[in-house]
Amino acid sequence: MNWSDAAAPAASAGPIEKVLYEVKKTIVGQDALLERLVVALLARGHILVEGVPGLAKTLAVKSLAQAVGGDFHRVQFTPDLVPADIVGTRVYHQPTGEFQVQLGPVFTNLLLADEINRAPAKVQSALLEVMQERQVTIGRETHPVPNPFLVMATQNPIENEGVYPLPEAQVDRFMMKVLVGYPSVTEEFVVVERALTPAAVIQRIIDPETLVGLQQQADQVYVDPSLIEFAVQLAHASREPARVGLTDLARYVTFGASPRSSISLVLAARALAYIRGREYVVPEDLTDLALDVLRHRLVLSYEALSDEVTPDLILSKILANLPIPEPAGRGR
Repeated sequence: MNWSDAAAPAASAGPIEKVLYEVKKTIVGQDALLERLVVALLARGHILVEGVPGLAKTLAVKSLAQAVGGDFHRVQFTPDLVPADIVGTRVYHQPTGEFQVQLGPVFTNLLLADEINRAPAKVQSALLEVMQERQVTIGRETHPVPNPFLVMATQNPIENEGVYPLPEAQVDRFMMKVLVGYPSVTEEFVVVERALTPAAVIQRIIDPETLVGLQQQADQVYVDPSLIEFAVQLAHASREPARVGLTDLARYVTFGASPRSSISLVLAARALAYIRGREYVVPEDLTDLALDVLRHRLVLSYEALSDEVTPDLILSKILANLPIPEPAGRGR
């Protein structure tokens, strides 16, 4: 479905469709980004978004937070940021003579880590626990973050001064990396036209409790074992391209996708199938998300950089050579 259609969803439309329609009141285009954001919400994952400034990345997350009725916090990552600015710290309370915990901005439903690669490694490590375990340890106390919880991080691909490469362990914790491009001429015309009028008010369509219920419904989507096998074979082929007859690509790959990629691809495909109104996953759900789930998990060699070989190019060739399964059944 093209979410840029002007027609409002029917009264019988699902809550996810209504949420996306509401967000489209402020976002022009970016259908793939919005779909991936909702996939991440339903699959309990995190998203890394790469794109030049001015492409409505921040507005997309903020609008989505308003539509799902969740809390939204934005952290602008800078080189002078410290871990306490992210997760919180213990503060001395003079009247009582005790230390009290001051929780940081990660305690929210949707966290936007803007220009995440501008902060040093110490700050990046502060996000590792909360992204994986959904909890924060301050002193001797452990505090769970609200449910649902989604981290959307952005990074600017055109700058290389004053930025730090993200640790591989942290990059691997992002379920997807989405590349955001420029809008078309028609879409940009609408963007400028909307800028001349007051911004649309986003209405709350659901609440966090309803979203948790939708997550549980997405968990019931059936995944055929042959599709799980396809996800595993894809991850293995990214480590050893010779498995699918692409021996010439082996010199370009230093490290392939981790086992988290197989898990993330199946979970994301299950959420995408739910969004598309099915109770079962089809191969297209996996192939549509394969690049987003795997591109940031490949570590390429210097030879790949010199030959201008990208992760997307490698993965596209692997997908073209990997047999697409035909699930035996469409349900349990």
